[in-house]
Amino acid sequence: MLNGKIDLRSDTITPPDAGMRQAMADAIVGDDVLGDDPTVQALEKHVAELLGKEKALYVPSGTMANQLAIRTQTRPGDAMILEANAHIDCYESGAPAALAGVHTRRVTGDRGRFSAQLLEAAIPIKNDHFAQASLVCVENTHNQGGGSIWPLSQIQDVTGTARKHGLALHLDGARLWNASAASGVSLADYAATFDTVSVCFSKGLGAPVGSALVGPSDLIEKARFYRKQQGGAMRQVGILAAAAQYALTHNRDRLAQDHDHCRQLAEGLCGIGGIEVDPEEVETNMLFIETGKHDAATLTQKLDELGIRVLATGPSTLRAVTNLTFQADEVERVIHAFKQVL
Repeated sequence: MLNGKIDLRSDTITPPDAGMRQAMADAIVGDDVLGDDPTVQALEKHVAELLGKEKALYVPSGTMANQLAIRTQTRPGDAMILEANAHIDCYESGAPAALAGVHTRRVTGDRGRFSAQLLEAAIPIKNDHFAQASLVCVENTHNQGGGSIWPLSQIQDVTGTARKHGLALHLDGARLWNASAASGVSLADYAATFDTVSVCFSKGLGAPVGSALVGPSDLIEKARFYRKQQGGAMRQVGILAAAAQYALTHNRDRLAQDHDHCRQLAEGLCGIGGIEVDPEEVETNMLFIETGKHDAATLTQKLDELGIRVLATGPSTLRAVTNLTFQADEVERVIHAFKQVL
């Protein structure tokens, strides 16, 4: 609970706790643009090791991490293939076109996951009329899929097909921590078949800001240059890196609690008339609620008046994301509020 309200709009709303603030205050810093911030260096080394890659780069946001991955692995005029509701295509302000000059080819999947056969069909034939594909992007967990998890075997099928065609691979793993916590698949196993992977410290883990891009040394060095070019190089940023390190150390193991709370919430809401909820679709910490004839924006306002904050993601869709501010004893309060407004 924050300021007397239960905030389920996102898992990015969490403020640093006392321990994280102390870690930030105690951080040893240097000038990261000059390459001598030891706290940043320690974080980058840790993240690279967790994901089984050579090197990592700390960046201000997940959007920047994804866009650096695209910039380093494509040329202007190339095509990149991704799922139709991917965060990169829907929520990053047209950055692939604006920053990398890349055309997107969309594959319509099942809750954000697509098959090797669909990928095969989306790859343009070799012809001067068509932008040639150079990169395939996968999102795990998938935001618009309701926090859906890619099975490792499906990832391996898709990435194997991409390799057969000589395509580079990027994993948007903003919530990869959740996928690993829920499935038991290690971060390194999820990352193994990709050239680059982005991970976010402010989603689920509770850091105030920051993401990382991991991959082979040559690509990360290119990304470091583009980070500077795009205004993402920062100076004594070890203060923020310390928060990310604290989040990794203290908040990863508790992600399963968020998943449990989300399932409990879904089960409690599914019997309420006027809305549709499918508990079977809750795989991690995201719940999408269909509001039917009720206007989603109006419902958010009424719920807010009762101290419950959720996000309207469409005219008849709400999203609730359980996070480290949300406690088990608050599930019933949310369910009761929905009953009141409906």
